[in-house]
Amino acid sequence: MNTAQLAEPDNANPAQFTTTHWSVVLAAQDVGSEQAEAALGQLCECYWYPLYAFVRRRGFNPHDAEDLTQEFFYRLLDRNYLKAVDYRKGRFRTFLLMALERFLAKEWRRVRTQKRGGHVTFISVEEQAAEHRYALEPVSGLSPEQLYEQNCALALVDKALQRLRSEFESEGKGQKFERLKPFLTTDSTRSSYAELAREMHSSEAAIKMAVSRLRARYGELLREEVANTLSAEGDIVDELRALLSALSY
Repeated sequence: MNTAQLAEPDNANPAQFTTTHWSVVLAAQDVGSEQAEAALGQLCECYWYPLYAFVRRRGFNPHDAEDLTQEFFYRLLDRNYLKAVDYRKGRFRTFLLMALERFLAKEWRRVRTQKRGGHVTFISVEEQAAEHRYALEPVSGLSPEQLYEQNCALALVDKALQRLRSEFESEGKGQKFERLKPFLTTDSTRSSYAELAREMHSSEAAIKMAVSRLRARYGELLREEVANTLSAEGDIVDELRALLSALSY
C-alpha cells in the first residue's frame, strides 16, 4: 500500500473526533473513577514503550528507564501537567515528548532515590520484554527523538491492524484475513493474485476485489487512529505523511 493511498485518500469519510488522546487524558484527570482508570490504560498501552525506548536511548539503564517512564505517567496526570497546554491545538505525541523531556531534566534524580513501586502502577509491563524489544532497535543513526517518532508510528499502525483483524474475526473470517494481510504491505502481481486464488479456491478477480477492500478499510482505520492523536481534523494529512516518514527511518 503506497503512501499516496494513505495520505491523500479519494472520497474518504472524515475521521470522527469524538474521542481523542487529548480527551482521554482530560478524562483521566478525574482521579479515582473507572473512566480515569480506563483512560490511563489506553494511554499507557499506546505510549509506554515509545517513551521507554526514548528514555533508554537517552542513556538510562533498564531499571531507571522503567521507573522514570512509570513515574512520568503518574506525575503527568496526578499533577495536571495539561492545565498549561492548549489541548485544542497540536499533536499529542509532540506534547507528550516535550513533557517527558521537561520531566527528565527536572525530576529524574529525585525519582531515582524513591523506593521502586512507591506509586500506583498504571500498566503491567514486563521489564525484560520491554528491554528485549529495545535490544532489537536499530543502533545506527536514530536519535532518541527519531526512535520515539518511529515507535509512535508503529503503535498506531499496529492498532489499526489489530482493529482490522478483529473485524474479520468477528465475522468468522480470521483465516481469510491472515491470507490477505501480506497484500497490505507488499506489491501485488498478477501471478501472486492467481496463486492465492488457487489456494483459496476463488477467482483472481475476487481476490483483487478483496485486497482492494482490505486496503481501503485499513486506510480508514489508520486515519482514524491518527485522528485520535490530533486536536484538529485538518492536520490528518500532514500527520499521516509524518507517520510514513517516521516508518522509513
